[in-house]
Amino acid sequence: MRCMMTTRLPIFVFAVLGLAALTPSVCAQQAPVSPAILSSDSAQRPDSSQSPAQSGTTAADTATPDSDPVTLFPHSESSRYWISGQANIVFQWHPAFPAKYSGPNSLTPQAQSATTHIMTLYTGFQLTHTTEVLADLEDATGGGISNAVGLGGITDLDDVRTVQGVQLSRAPYLARLMLHQIISLSSERVTAERGPFSLATSLPARRIEIRVGKFDLTDFFDLNSYGSDSHLQFLNWAVDNNGSYDYAANTRGYTDGALVEYDDHRWSVRFAEALMPKVANGINLDANIARSRSANLEFERDGGFLHNREGAVRLFGYLNRGDMGSYREAIEEYNADEVKVPNIVATRQEGRKKYGFELNLEQELTKQLGVFGRLGWSDGRNETFAYTEIDRTALIGGYFHGAWWRRVNDRAGVAFVINGISGDHRVYLADGGSGFILGDGALNYGREKIFETFYTVHLWRGVFGSIDLQHINNPGYNRDRGPVFVPGLRLHVDL
Repeated sequence: MRCMMTTRLPIFVFAVLGLAALTPSVCAQQAPVSPAILSSDSAQRPDSSQSPAQSGTTAADTATPDSDPVTLFPHSESSRYWISGQANIVFQWHPAFPAKYSGPNSLTPQAQSATTHIMTLYTGFQLTHTTEVLADLEDATGGGISNAVGLGGITDLDDVRTVQGVQLSRAPYLARLMLHQIISLSSERVTAERGPFSLATSLPARRIEIRVGKFDLTDFFDLNSYGSDSHLQFLNWAVDNNGSYDYAANTRGYTDGALVEYDDHRWSVRFAEALMPKVANGINLDANIARSRSANLEFERDGGFLHNREGAVRLFGYLNRGDMGSYREAIEEYNADEVKVPNIVATRQEGRKKYGFELNLEQELTKQLGVFGRLGWSDGRNETFAYTEIDRTALIGGYFHGAWWRRVNDRAGVAFVINGISGDHRVYLADGGSGFILGDGALNYGREKIFETFYTVHLWRGVFGSIDLQHINNPGYNRDRGPVFVPGLRLHVDL
């Protein structure tokens, strides 16, 4: 989506500021909320049963009681209401880079710049101590470089993809609306971080949590303390998420569904059924679950490999059903001279499946240093439907907390990710086919290699600034294009 900032945006900002100012002032400060498109659940402190990843910050980020406030306004620890907000602005640019040819979905080789803006108003209300309603209003404008096409690992997670033939509304929209129910299975309590996705300050150590409504699956699946927050950490789609996870979502990143999670001290298992879009990259969801749906299952074990150091291991799998096209059928039609260019849309058939698996790791080495990684795989037989065109991915990274250099609310990170696609997928692109992300008109295949580094500085209270640099070899898996450098700047405000 490429659109310009309009005069209604300041009005939305003032509304968020005004509502946030109504929050009671007798309260404790909390760490920055995780991102609007890539948010996370409320996390517990290291002695509890969930990972630090679920706050969008590391244990070191939150373990600084004498640090400066990190939100513009204080948030109540006792009120039945929750009101907060965030604003995130990302500017990116790349110079001209070599390209032997370009197609309909290529990263533009000419120098270009782009800016995205996302603002979110988070609200919540506790009906009882175990039942709450959560709702978020979001406003996304601007557009990323090349309208979020031409790469497997797109450079700005806040970029909303263009929908062919559809003009997305520029008005604020309802991002999330969910009912959250907690079922206690023990009398023992653990401390919890209160936030926009859970208002409790303590939870049963053994419990079941149920969520029903509209949400982002990556609010709760594939989280990582060091690489899940595009507002304070990395920006690339393949670093903040498992790129091979074609998670059910509409164009803006949201779905309707139900999630059940069981927590027992450091063990967790969560399962969700969610709606798929009617068409690939579609804005409308298919409510007919008999023909189209997504199943998601994740096991998590919190606790590091090193003595007295935090960490987590997560094993994840998903299975999508939908009206998907087949790369193999599109290739066969092209080879039989039935079409001039292979067209996966013409091969769509209801009931087709796509599945994948992931290993997600994080490990604290010291209070100021952590490492993380992901390994992701999907079958790659049927078309990418909701996220991005990555069938294989491997990520390794490091995360540095600013207390190391006496800047307790600063953070920095480095990450390297290698992306790949299946054999049928690469032949389809080499023959001139296009998906909704890739399509250079030809393909000299090579794995896409991305290096990203960032530094985020805490400027004042809830105001953060970041500098980000990405280097991409073989953009879109094509040796005939690139490499390309993408520097960027980010301004983030937590209200």
